Amino acid sequence: MQTSVTPTHCPYCALQCGMNLTPAPDGTVEVSERADFPVNRGALCGKGRTAPALLSSRVRLTSPLVRSEGELVPATWDEALDRIAGELRRTRTEHGPDAVGVFGGGGLTNEKAYTLGKFARVVLGTSQIDYNGRFCMSSAAAAGMKAFGLDRGLPFPLEDIPKTGCVILVGSNLAETMPPALRFFNELRENGGTLIVVDPRRTKTAEQADLHLAPRPGTDLALALGLLHLIVAEGRVDEAYVQERTAGWEDARAAAMAHWPEYVERITGVSVPQLREAVRLFCEPEAAMVLTARGPEQQSKGTDTVGAWINLCLATGRAGRPLSGYGCLTGQGNGQGGREHGQKADQLPGYRKLDDPAARRHVAEVWGVDPDSLPGPGRSAYELLDALGTDIRSLLLMGSNPVVSAPRAGHIEERVKSLDFLVVCDVVLSETAALADVVLPVTQWAEETGTTTSLEGRVLLRRRAITPPEGIRSDLEVMHELADRLGVEKGFPTDPEEVFEELRRASAGGLADYSGITYRRLAEENGVFWPCPAGPDDAEDAALDVLPDDPARDEGTDGAHPGTPRLFLDRFATADGRARFVPVAHRASAEEPDDEYPVLLTTGRVVSQYQSGAQTRRVDELNAAAPGPFVELHPRLAARLGAAEGDPVTVVSRRGRAVAPARITTSIRPDTVFMPFHWPGEGRANTLTNPALDPTSRMPEFKTCAVRLETVTPS
Repeated sequence: MQTSVTPTHCPYCALQCGMNLTPAPDGTVEVSERADFPVNRGALCGKGRTAPALLSSRVRLTSPLVRSEGELVPATWDEALDRIAGELRRTRTEHGPDAVGVFGGGGLTNEKAYTLGKFARVVLGTSQIDYNGRFCMSSAAAAGMKAFGLDRGLPFPLEDIPKTGCVILVGSNLAETMPPALRFFNELRENGGTLIVVDPRRTKTAEQADLHLAPRPGTDLALALGLLHLIVAEGRVDEAYVQERTAGWEDARAAAMAHWPEYVERITGVSVPQLREAVRLFCEPEAAMVLTARGPEQQSKGTDTVGAWINLCLATGRAGRPLSGYGCLTGQGNGQGGREHGQKADQLPGYRKLDDPAARRHVAEVWGVDPDSLPGPGRSAYELLDALGTDIRSLLLMGSNPVVSAPRAGHIEERVKSLDFLVVCDVVLSETAALADVVLPVTQWAEETGTTTSLEGRVLLRRRAITPPEGIRSDLEVMHELADRLGVEKGFPTDPEEVFEELRRASAGGLADYSGITYRRLAEENGVFWPCPAGPDDAEDAALDVLPDDPARDEGTDGAHPGTPRLFLDRFATADGRARFVPVAHRASAEEPDDEYPVLLTTGRVVSQYQSGAQTRRVDELNAAAPGPFVELHPRLAARLGAAEGDPVTVVSRRGRAVAPARITTSIRPDTVFMPFHWPGEGRANTLTNPALDPTSRMPEFKTCAVRLETVTPS
């Protein structure tokens, strides 16, 4: 057993907090403070502190499972892999390569995400691959590409936040979703800066704000346009900056001027005095930032909504300048890197576009295949899931639990059940894995080495701290074995560092260029910000195996590119170096309240659970703090319903119904209810949510739909 202290990173959110792991004599693993990592400086939330609980054989899968006579029963690895290869081969032969789908996850390491995309396109020959990160920040990514020519969650490090003058935080409850990050915003206020929080609920984050704006769900776009209208009307536009560094201002200005303050007040419920105060707080300091999260992004108009907030930054000269800018708070642990290297439906490694002939030639050369053999773009995540059992007959799924996490989840559960064949690679028997024909137990964060990319664009090295239990294999080993069985004997190494070396070459010259990053640099420098192209002195053998029991080579980093902590200070990543205003106008959500469904539902997270809860619901301490779903509603709404605290309440949408106890609070708008989305069963919030898609990002409208409430009659 390894006994030394291993510096690594948390397996959960995109902060990727630093931690130390030490194996204990009793077989458990101890977490201790790692103060050298600048994002969390040793602080951890409850999820990070308890993450080693998932390493226990009590809660995890320890053997492959194969369905026999309707039941999942233990099997050998050869039996499981042979069956998978046979079924995938049969599907391709009978229905064509696009009848095989691949669904990945934003928690997979860069090495796994890269290999999964390569496996889909080279081994399976399918275009039908996407991942659950499509549900995370795809709207922000699309808006960032339109405005800046580049998508990186934060174009600056978190350490810049306390030094700016004002932050508008839109649709993020980071006090519960990323607790260690709240420190940066507290320091901002201690330094004399101000925090504006935009959220329909008075969350724990909103309680810390100097100004809380509580718009009606689905109206963030109108709110941003109303603020820009006032910025123009009050003469606060940075005309010199707009002239020198942007394009498209006149059309964006005209669109904003159609959203006068009183009109915006009627749409959003945010008063005109509050709008004016927000403009004053944002515009008076020399520097300011706008940060968005899932609130404005998970809408059928999410790309336009984020674009409106970006326009606010551009009009005031708050992008591409020190201590200023627009950024997105990425959610999943590798939500950033997960979409950069090929598991997204339309992308190749390095954030290259799959329909770009030059990109196809570059990646095909690295992979040793004919560019014409690579399939074109496939379906987005929800569209892929919706096609299961019809166009897509078999599915390989890694690191996701769509039966709980997808919108219109009851429908998606039925689509999953209709598949001819489903294989799931996971750590635990999730609700989706329980429906599979084959389940493969794979290694976890502490049992494998690999890289992730944080919300800052900082590429990080997770190190293996313990040996996985006997019978557990890595996702890389799974893809290697399946590729071999399907006739591709080379090109799928099992060593993550070898995969990363190939990823470096595949990403070289792309927007997300990792070619100058090595495992050695990541270990020595506490992470490297991309883009980081290879420098003139980068050697082919610059990699370093950093497993605890391996000696380190002492190559230097002289001449290496330093990485790019701060983007756009000289120019934007567009052809002419100018940022682009995108004219947008408010429009209604895909589903507005009516007489039959008069209330708005919005969804989100609680501090002690994570995503679909497949892992955190297996940790006793976290379950004790957040044991189950609930419906948060205002006292006036509860009184009309006749519901008391703790009473079961049924929430009904056009897609289904969910039942959970009432939690009555004045922190929510009277026209809105809130449900967390971590639980399956009758309290599954995503039974209710609307899969209406943003036309650009293909993001579903998780954050707002029309519902009605009913009390549950005792039987």
